Amino acid sequence: MDDSVLDFYNDLTEDYHLIFVDWHHAISWQGEVLSKFIHSKLASLSKDGASLLDCSCGIGTQAIGLANHGFKVTGTDLSPASIERATKEAESFGVKINFGVADFRSLEKDVSGVYDVVLSADNAVPHLLTDKDLYLAVSNMYSKVKNNGILLITIRDYNELVKEKPRVTEPRVFEKGKRIVFQVWDWSDDAKTYQTNHFLIQEINGQWITKHHKTRYRAILREDFNHILNTAGFVDIEWSMPSESGYYQPIVTARKKV
Repeated sequence: MDDSVLDFYNDLTEDYHLIFVDWHHAISWQGEVLSKFIHSKLASLSKDGASLLDCSCGIGTQAIGLANHGFKVTGTDLSPASIERATKEAESFGVKINFGVADFRSLEKDVSGVYDVVLSADNAVPHLLTDKDLYLAVSNMYSKVKNNGILLITIRDYNELVKEKPRVTEPRVFEKGKRIVFQVWDWSDDAKTYQTNHFLIQEINGQWITKHHKTRYRAILREDFNHILNTAGFVDIEWSMPSESGYYQPIVTARKKV
């Protein structure tokens, strides 16, 4: 994992909600969509009380939304600043979530218990740039899934992105032009990784303020990730595209065999 990842999320924590049109609505929408999707994959789950580990919870977007749908949520993240804010946000939403700081690659050691669902959303896993780190993280996730439970990961559609290698995301303009969010992507020559330059531009008290944060991702292809999931012991690997799931990113699910 690139050293920039921790700095990226620590520095972005205060403003993370500003990348959404309405963060509170995003929490509600993602909680509803992901809850329905999880129950469709694990029909045996109780409507209330299923255990879930969100191992890249950030400031709590998915964790809070799923807690509102009856999941017993534990949230971990690499970023202490994110965990501090997530704790406060969960309290403000009136949901109980156990939070802690943990790396993907040390979940077995740092997180107690096993869960019906282990979740990592919002393209967090591709911060792991090597097969070694990906396998280590997936193996640690495997250790936290109950027998017959599932792993659920959402990532960008890199099978399509590597064909075009886009250099910039479409700017999102909020608050009648007073807030603009976009990213510039600098691809490596082999198109296996890219640096994201994240820009947040705001007019505050008549002055335009620009904030820039950067980090690196791996453009991991579905077939490569399937191999790593299989090697770690997962079975029944399935990819659900947004047109099927209703979620904004492709979702990969995998089951822990008995």
